[in-house]
Amino acid sequence: MLRTTLAAGAVVAALLAPTGAAHAESTGDPGDIPVLTDEHGRALTLRGWNVEDKAGRGDQALNAVTERHFRDMRAKGFNFARLLVFWDDLEPQRGRYSETYLRRIERVLDWAEKYDVHVLIDAHQDVFGPAFGHRGVPEWATRTDGLPFTPHPDDWFAEYFEPAVQRAFTHLYEDEDLRRAQARMWRVLADRFEDHPAVLGYDLINEPMGELGEGEDLPTAARRIEREQLTPMYNRLADAVRSVDRDTWVFVEPTPIVGEGVPTGLGRIDDPKIVYAPHFYNTAMEAGADYDPAAGWIESYEQAVTQYPKEYKVPVVVGEWGPLNNALPNMNRFYRDAMASLGRYGSGWAGYVWCYGGGYCAVDGAGTFRTNKELTAQPYAEAVAGAVRSSAYDSGSGVYRLEYDSGRRGSRVTELSLPPGNWQVAARGKAVVLRKDAGRAWVVAAPGARVTVTVTRR
Repeated sequence: MLRTTLAAGAVVAALLAPTGAAHAESTGDPGDIPVLTDEHGRALTLRGWNVEDKAGRGDQALNAVTERHFRDMRAKGFNFARLLVFWDDLEPQRGRYSETYLRRIERVLDWAEKYDVHVLIDAHQDVFGPAFGHRGVPEWATRTDGLPFTPHPDDWFAEYFEPAVQRAFTHLYEDEDLRRAQARMWRVLADRFEDHPAVLGYDLINEPMGELGEGEDLPTAARRIEREQLTPMYNRLADAVRSVDRDTWVFVEPTPIVGEGVPTGLGRIDDPKIVYAPHFYNTAMEAGADYDPAAGWIESYEQAVTQYPKEYKVPVVVGEWGPLNNALPNMNRFYRDAMASLGRYGSGWAGYVWCYGGGYCAVDGAGTFRTNKELTAQPYAEAVAGAVRSSAYDSGSGVYRLEYDSGRRGSRVTELSLPPGNWQVAARGKAVVLRKDAGRAWVVAAPGARVTVTVTRR
């Protein structure tokens, strides 16, 4: 075991030699789920939070997102933000794109770059859009055929099942002019931000839903919508992105029904850089119930959500997760079980949501983690220069261990993220630990070496 306290900056920069376009690489077993990779070919792990401003519109859009969001996230060890953007702000009138909104997105991306946070640009919708009192698809692109809509102020998710909302989704998926408009919107975004260093990917639409057929139950309808409407939509939108951006990852979501342990009906998306991006919510817990470890929900979710990436050989990043009431008696157990599960199959996750207050917020007004959410801050390997054999954090002992075989070509630098605290980092094998600051560490290994990294709280 070799350890050193050499200054890391220049050495790390020299060793981060690009190896060409990033691509999904398996960890060895062909049955494994591939891992996400960066531009140096290193295996990425993303951990972070959604960042949003749902209230600000027009001249006030994105004003609630500040530099502090990214400074504080990075200070607690997070390297990933899923940034919510809204089509209704980008294109408030058909064919007229808001330069002001694009500049505000760019301002947010600049803050992310400053603090070395990867950003996923998410085309967000809730209950389709402003025609139904929410955000997302513009009113000019909303067609309901005169079907009724009744608001549900105490249960907004129930509004997805209103006839007008369901019909609006059908028109978005099936009407040729709306298809073209949605594709143009994505070309505008991708063309503007393809070269921004903070942008890692594009999430094509948040929590897509659709119209239930006569006599269909919800799981059957979800699988049909995913197979017959979402799959062709994602292929169209991926083509639109690729017309201006060949390299950035494209994230695709199933319907939210996957949260109940229902495997998706999505088919193949013909693009080499697709990421499967389900959400991880439980209906009972969203309604205020405590976590029930005996119910087996996390286990059934994990079994269901891993089928698609195994079949189509794509990485997984969970785009949203986290209960509304995180202080119930079993929530400490929930966060420990959830973090262990997410680490078994995914390349990362974004919790919901990084804001300063109550409700879903990760931290309070002073920036202190709210009850149990501190359990999301763990040591992890942000980028591994080689094939990962195992990676796990033991919350009981406070020890993180990473084992990998270093690559024989390309970058030799493995990067670790450390949450606040006093951590000791050691490497065994033909490797050297380069320590830069309290929140980051770098390991440089000889080509082809078997390396074990241990991070221990002092």
